[in-house]
Amino acid sequence: MLKISLCMIVKNEEEVLHRSLSSVKDLVDEIIIVDTGSTDKTKEIASQFTEKIFDFEWVDDFSKARNFAFSKATMDFIFWMDADDVLLEEDQVKFQQLKDSLTNEIDAVSMIYHIAFDEYDNPTFSFRRNRLVKRTRNFQWYGAVHEYLQVGGKIISSNVAITHGKKDKSINLPQSDRNLKIYEKRLEKGETFTPRDLFYYSNELKDHKQYEKAIQYYNEFLEGDKGWVEDKIRACINLAECYRSLGDTEKEVEVLIKSIMYDVPRPEVSCRMGDLYKEQKLYEKAIIWYHLATDVSTDHIIGFKQESYSTWYPYLQLCVCYWNLGEKELAVEYNNRAKAYRPHDPSVLKNEEFFNTYFANN
Repeated sequence: MLKISLCMIVKNEEEVLHRSLSSVKDLVDEIIIVDTGSTDKTKEIASQFTEKIFDFEWVDDFSKARNFAFSKATMDFIFWMDADDVLLEEDQVKFQQLKDSLTNEIDAVSMIYHIAFDEYDNPTFSFRRNRLVKRTRNFQWYGAVHEYLQVGGKIISSNVAITHGKKDKSINLPQSDRNLKIYEKRLEKGETFTPRDLFYYSNELKDHKQYEKAIQYYNEFLEGDKGWVEDKIRACINLAECYRSLGDTEKEVEVLIKSIMYDVPRPEVSCRMGDLYKEQKLYEKAIIWYHLATDVSTDHIIGFKQESYSTWYPYLQLCVCYWNLGEKELAVEYNNRAKAYRPHDPSVLKNEEFFNTYFANN
């Protein structure tokens, strides 16, 4: 059986590190921890799992830290996670099955990454990342922030999912401006941003509610026309969010439609278009877009996926639209479809209660 090194970079991760390492310690043959300046008990916790703990001076560059970690690995394959990532029990089983089937012909393995969840712990935002690579291929990380691992050769897509999240859901940490500051320092130095840099810098600006500036850089990214198509689509969606926050509906519609230039309408785009028509009480037009959100296949999408926009959300909106058009039976039908995904959703249950009362009295 081929062996695996886990490589992880950490800093002040005492709240989450034990859970993360516990979820993979029996699946990997070596654990490499690279600490970039912890001042808490991170290294003490790491020492419970491995002696291979290395210090790395932080230089505002995630790729350099990750490449350093990879350079310390000695096994056949390198697997990477962050300290707030875990393998749930079902994915531990899948990971072991993957490990048992690894061969030297495989160069890299992508895995699903779940990064957001609803109140029932169902994944709501997911995408794929290359997680496991053959060590001798010497694949490298690129990008100071929102770094990516450049791979080639025989790449397989596994059904293993990495789950991102804090150990304690009651811990509410403020929005970090670390990445934003790194980008701004690079700009101050006169560095030229790659298309990927422009996209992720725009995201940081949006997340920090600097909408006008975010719009400027999203447009620069799109006008360059050199980015990944999935990032272009997401940039249009994020631009729409910026314009909505600024109250510019015309521009919001314009960039949503622009996203269709790159691929079929994504469910999120269709739902946002439906919402715009629904707000204007143009229910027939809204219905077209909500149906499109559920009809378009998302199987080919390797970028960001938000399952709600192709499942319960459009169904719930269709319920409202059909009711307002007098199509009461269809309204009930689509509320039931939404309930199949979210059986305890307050809106769904409120609709159900309303329907029961209405039909009992009519």
